[in-house]
Amino acid sequence: MSKLVQLILQDGSTYNGISFGYEESVSGELVFNTSMTGYPESLTDPSYKGQILLATYPLIGNYGVPKDSSSNGFSDCFESNDIQVSALIINHYSDNYSHWNANESLSSWLKRNKIPAISGVDTRAITKKLREEGSMLAKIVFKSKDTPFYNPNKDHLVKKVSCKTVSKYGNGKHKIVLVDCGLKLNILRCLLKRDTTIIRVPYDYDFTKEDYDGLFISNGPGDPALNTETINNLKKAINIGKPIFGICLGNQLLALAAGASTYKLKYGHRSHNQPVIKVGTKHCYITSQNHGFAIDHSQLPYNWEPLFVNANDNSCEGIRHTSGKFFAAQFHPEASSGPTDTEFLFDDFISIIEDFKSNA
Repeated sequence: MSKLVQLILQDGSTYNGISFGYEESVSGELVFNTSMTGYPESLTDPSYKGQILLATYPLIGNYGVPKDSSSNGFSDCFESNDIQVSALIINHYSDNYSHWNANESLSSWLKRNKIPAISGVDTRAITKKLREEGSMLAKIVFKSKDTPFYNPNKDHLVKKVSCKTVSKYGNGKHKIVLVDCGLKLNILRCLLKRDTTIIRVPYDYDFTKEDYDGLFISNGPGDPALNTETINNLKKAINIGKPIFGICLGNQLLALAAGASTYKLKYGHRSHNQPVIKVGTKHCYITSQNHGFAIDHSQLPYNWEPLFVNANDNSCEGIRHTSGKFFAAQFHPEASSGPTDTEFLFDDFISIIEDFKSNA
């Protein structure tokens, strides 16, 4: 039988719900996601490490969870090997799932992985509160099992989600060193489709000692300024001069290495429907995003400039170097479960690599 459970916010607000996940008290930063699909991908996204995810879409669980498989040495279905969120909060849970690829219910998957989840909560009211007051700490509390509030942004979260050893994937003509700061696995899938050999390395690995055609900096969780090892290695890589492409946290780390600064957004961008405009054009792309920090592009140094801006709040959504060799996107061009409007950026990266190699 499902148990009643409380969601308690840092400001003292309390909401009663029904447990459909693992029954253990937990705390973290409460954030919301406006996507209508893709909850297996979102829940396994390492960028959500330490966070309690609130889904604004009122129906979650209706297509279950797929059976995982592996064809390239990593998961075919999920964005990492683990569920990364600390807990899930939804309005209505659909236990009667139906999908051709479904293997189990969302509830059984969460319980098996010891992730708390609650339904029956007024997610609309909580989302409105977060939009007005900003992201805040929260905790899910079962009777007589209280837990203190926890601020994940004070921890070095990348260290917790990065790979521990060097791995190789593919056997293509372009050698890419991929710095894993909390990698979404669809980045691997997108790169492997483009005739690459990928050397995946930990966040603190000195990748400048490797021989590579292009450098890729992945997404990841937490405060970008805490990743001093990666930033220092990126400074050396910029001086080496080979092509660099960063996504999400990779965008912020590249900016920090260039000399700019970052700041925390009021409530972050987490959705499949964020409009982004390419600077100097009228092109607007619908993007998938998951980040709580942004670049202060007013502090970008000489020879660096914004590449994309958010059409809603004008925050920086990407940067580039005027040489054309270094660029990054704050959003996710590899988006899974979509949209795929900006996957062409992977093609742009390969084109830059080919031009660099031909002129070397």
